[in-house]
Amino acid sequence: MVDAGTSKRLWIKTPMAILAEGAAGGIVVEGTRIVERVGAGRQPSAPVDDVFDASRHVVIPGLVNTHHHFFQTLTRAHPLAINKPLFPWLQSLYTVWDKITPDAFRLATRLAYTELLLSGCTTAGDHHYLFPKGLESSVDIQVEEAGPLGIRAFVTRGSMSLSVRDGGLPPECLTQDDDTILADSERVLRLFHDPKPGAMVQIGLAPCSPFNVTKRLMRESAALAEAHDCRLHTHLGETLDEDRYCLEMFGQRPVDYLEEVGWMSSRTWLAHGIHFNDDEVARLGKAGVGVCHCPTSNMTLASGQCRTCELEAAGSPVGLGVDGSASNDNSNLMEGVRHALMINRLTYGAEKVTHLDALRWATEGSAACLGRTDIGRIADGCEADLALFTLDELRFSGAHDPLAALVLCGAYKADRVMVAGAWRVVDGQPLGIETGQLREAHTKLAHALFGAL
Repeated sequence: MVDAGTSKRLWIKTPMAILAEGAAGGIVVEGTRIVERVGAGRQPSAPVDDVFDASRHVVIPGLVNTHHHFFQTLTRAHPLAINKPLFPWLQSLYTVWDKITPDAFRLATRLAYTELLLSGCTTAGDHHYLFPKGLESSVDIQVEEAGPLGIRAFVTRGSMSLSVRDGGLPPECLTQDDDTILADSERVLRLFHDPKPGAMVQIGLAPCSPFNVTKRLMRESAALAEAHDCRLHTHLGETLDEDRYCLEMFGQRPVDYLEEVGWMSSRTWLAHGIHFNDDEVARLGKAGVGVCHCPTSNMTLASGQCRTCELEAAGSPVGLGVDGSASNDNSNLMEGVRHALMINRLTYGAEKVTHLDALRWATEGSAACLGRTDIGRIADGCEADLALFTLDELRFSGAHDPLAALVLCGAYKADRVMVAGAWRVVDGQPLGIETGQLREAHTKLAHALFGAL
């Protein structure tokens, strides 16, 4: 065991395979960082304090999730929302989401973090935009829950200020006024946002989408982000309904809207980014706007296919996200890697997108969306965030390329996960969490609030 903040040196020795150049002999971790890649047949350049035999493991950088809605774990596979596209799906669930209590939200957050961690995710991004009466301290809860699990948290303070009465989509009980949102955004930035390399908690600002917020909120959020050196996040280009809404309400397409409100910058990353035309792809790429690809959710809601290859070629960082657990119905980012490979091969062909592309989107690409170069890679000086998988299950039997097997054969659960140099999952179990008790408590509350299924 190596604890974050110590100076002990751990050699993760001779993995079965590793997603890194020049590291066939493993890597050395000291404190929270990777300090050396060990070549094949070689020894570390300096003595180590401990050795972990990784010969049964395939080692990849810890996955980085760039879009989620933790609270939605409470309404998975809900009868009101099954088999619907995005706008009807949202309108159905808006009728029940106001029932979420602080205790239920805390359990939903704990469950989502745990699921992500078990799937090999070491940095968990969440877009929380739901603040009905009683949930005003949601960001505080998400920061508190990340600590004991040891997972990096990137919490975006989302918002909805445009209700049905104002021409928006959500009911008034789920919205807040612009001034309340901006004041709380500044509060959580001052309390929790750490812009330094190695940060365990970062905060972003995330007005929900063009059909849920005012232009004033978008503009003033951009100014706040500049003042506090944080990222900006929103849904954009997810559905054709959104295109029609923006044309009817604003007389412009979503990307034009984004530019008008001052969000066309490398500080911004977008969720979904499906329905962009060639000119918009070029403009987004030139500005360095990131895009989080959410393949599982996009297929579930039949929203469309993200133009990942064109966006990357234009200059946009492309990352991966599981999206909300009421549209994805789970929080497994490793499953999302496989889905990203499949849907992009369907889009671009079998030779255009490889398993290495899908893994890169979930690691280095996602880190770039969050503006971080210290995570998402196995390289000297990077944070020691690692996911280790075994190939012991029948699904992997007969596999020849271990890294390809993780994606093609459907790896689902990491055997070990390290965050900032400390083991957080050992033998497939999260440290400090009894998953059976968590599931029982979470299910009980979900059924009590939203009806037993």
